[in-house]
Amino acid sequence: MSDGRQASAFLKHERNDLISQFRRAAVSIPANIAEGFKKRGQADKSRFMNIAQGSLEECRYYLILAKDLEYCDSDALLQQIDEVARPLSADTRSIQSRHA
Repeated sequence: MSDGRQASAFLKHERNDLISQFRRAAVSIPANIAEGFKKRGQADKSRFMNIAQGSLEECRYYLILAKDLEYCDSDALLQQIDEVARPLSADTRSIQSRHA
């Protein structure tokens, strides 16, 4: 295989890995919100909401990385991350204030 084709195959593999990591983190957000919702204790609820926030920030990082690597223009998706982050942060603060 020529160097150009090897590089192209490597970049495709790298993109696919990034997509896979993004999907995993994205699926984790609502899964942790749902799991936390069913927890009885406020500390458990807060912990799962915090995990969801971490997954959301992981998604933000992957989108910034994809943009930096010129894989895509992720500005619209980054705005959607911000739209999700606001109510998630508010819910987390509300749960934590009830726990305090």
